[in-house]
Amino acid sequence: MSDRLTDSPRDTPSGATPDNQAGGTSDPQTDALSTWMTAYRRAWESNDPADIGALFTDDAVYYKEPFTEPLRGRDAIIAMWHENQDAPGTPKFTWKPLSVMDGLAFVQGETDYATVRYSNLWVIRLAVDGGGVVRATEFTEWWMDQSKPS
Repeated sequence: MSDRLTDSPRDTPSGATPDNQAGGTSDPQTDALSTWMTAYRRAWESNDPADIGALFTDDAVYYKEPFTEPLRGRDAIIAMWHENQDAPGTPKFTWKPLSVMDGLAFVQGETDYATVRYSNLWVIRLAVDGGGVVRATEFTEWWMDQSKPS
C-alpha cells in the first residue's frame, strides 16, 4: 500500500520511460502505475487496437467524463478510442501520480495540442494478473480546457 506524492511531472512520449520507472521505486503499486502509463502513451501514439486493448480488462468500465454513462468492455473502449484518435506525435503529455493505494491511482496530467491545452485528472483502478500484466478495470477522466476558466 502506498500514498505517494510526487512533485515532478512525467513526460512519457512514445518509447520513453517515466523517470520513476528507471530502476524501480521499491513501491510495486507505483511501479505498476508507471508501467500502465507507459503502455497508455504507447497506445495513444500507435492507435493499434492490440495496444489499446492491452490496457483494459475484458469487462473494464471507461468514463469519458464523470457522471455520464460509461463505456463497458474492452471492445467498446477500443471503438471509442478509434473514433477519437489523435495523429501520432500530436499532443505533448505530462503526468504525475498524486496517490496510488489499494489498486486505485489518481493521476494529474496535462495534454498540450499546441492550439489548446487541457488539464487532466484520471482515476484508474488497476489490476495485476498472475503473470504481472497491469490492466485497468475502471478508468475515469476529467479534462478541462485551460483557455476556459471555470
